[in-house]
Amino acid sequence: MRNSDLAPLYRSAIGFDRLFNLLESGQNQSNGGYPPYNVELVDENNYRIAIAVAGFAEQELEITTQDNLLIVRGSHANEPAQRTYLYQGIAERNFERKFQLAEHIKIKGANLVNGLLYIDLERLVPESLKPRRIEIK
Repeated sequence: MRNSDLAPLYRSAIGFDRLFNLLESGQNQSNGGYPPYNVELVDENNYRIAIAVAGFAEQELEITTQDNLLIVRGSHANEPAQRTYLYQGIAERNFERKFQLAEHIKIKGANLVNGLLYIDLERLVPESLKPRRIEIK
């Protein structure tokens, strides 16, 4: 991912400070690569996030939203006893993954299927903000 210096924009753009803060907070969030995820554009106003959560039961997953931030947490209720692995390729650690949501994005629902957590999102733009056609008389 490329990092951009937004300082020149601060000097010439007025009223965009909230947008710049969102962009910078997205750059500063370090989620690492665990767990892996996909973001899919289903259609013009619908999105789907798929997160690989193999090994987590439904009750060990938590999805919350605060302002325009979607937070997905996974924590194992009972930590397994200390084991001796010859090779450990499956991650079993707890996680927290954050997604910055644009305005008017709402969560429709979530489901867990075959180790994948699907979160469906929808853009609900208020009627007052949608384009409208003006009749010419």
